[in-house]
Amino acid sequence: MSDGTAIPQPALERLKGLRREGHTGGIFTSDFSVNEFLLVRKAGFEPVGLCVGSCIYHLGVQYAKWGQSQEMTVLSQAMYHARELAMSRMREEAVGMGADGIVGVQLTVKRMEWDSDILEFIAIGTGVVHAQGHPGFKGPGGKPFTSDLSGQDFWTLLQAGYRPLEMVMGSCVYHVAHQGLLKSLGNAGRNVELTNFSQALYDAREIAMERMQHEATAAKAEGVVGVDLHEGSHNWQPHIIEFFAVGTAVTPIGSEPDASRIPDPQLVLSVNN
Repeated sequence: MSDGTAIPQPALERLKGLRREGHTGGIFTSDFSVNEFLLVRKAGFEPVGLCVGSCIYHLGVQYAKWGQSQEMTVLSQAMYHARELAMSRMREEAVGMGADGIVGVQLTVKRMEWDSDILEFIAIGTGVVHAQGHPGFKGPGGKPFTSDLSGQDFWTLLQAGYRPLEMVMGSCVYHVAHQGLLKSLGNAGRNVELTNFSQALYDAREIAMERMQHEATAAKAEGVVGVDLHEGSHNWQPHIIEFFAVGTAVTPIGSEPDASRIPDPQLVLSVNN
């Protein structure tokens, strides 16, 4: 791997058993639902296998002033770097199985019980390959594309004349200043906006989204779809919160699609409930 960590031997053994060119007797694995599997096939892609990347990361220490709102840059960098390590290892498995890209990527974070400063970052998705070997579906730098779109959304995107480039993300860990005692007493029993809190959370969200947007620009994308903005404290100290923005950067396939020729969405009624 580019980060100096080799793919574990059990993973290499698993990759050997997957169905791919030159090994038609293998099987594919995926986390697709039946509908997703069929629509990915209909889009002209074949699932190859699950791609997994993991990183257990120890977070550094940073202190903030009690009454000052500020970014916790040490924690922001740690959260971003750890996620990038997990994503790069997942992508490395995709390269190993000859995939053109990864669909349905899930990026999760969980705290390890044995140390409050240790988090595990896991990236997992389904590697796919174009059934006819189309060379134009790789991501930036000729690497497999990554996308957190579902199988249905992946099919819809391709039908509309667009393709995914890569999952883009931005992280900001922020300390929200405490409110002074006199200010708190003055607000007792009143309807009033807590402007210091509003401004701090607003700033932190904007930083995370700007960083995600910068990644999309670097990938030469036209835009980002399916943006999700997560908020979490990961059991840090009070008033410290992370804002994490993630989405899929997309670009047209060939020339700009004619909007009038994009197929209308079909109404689907769920009968599960």
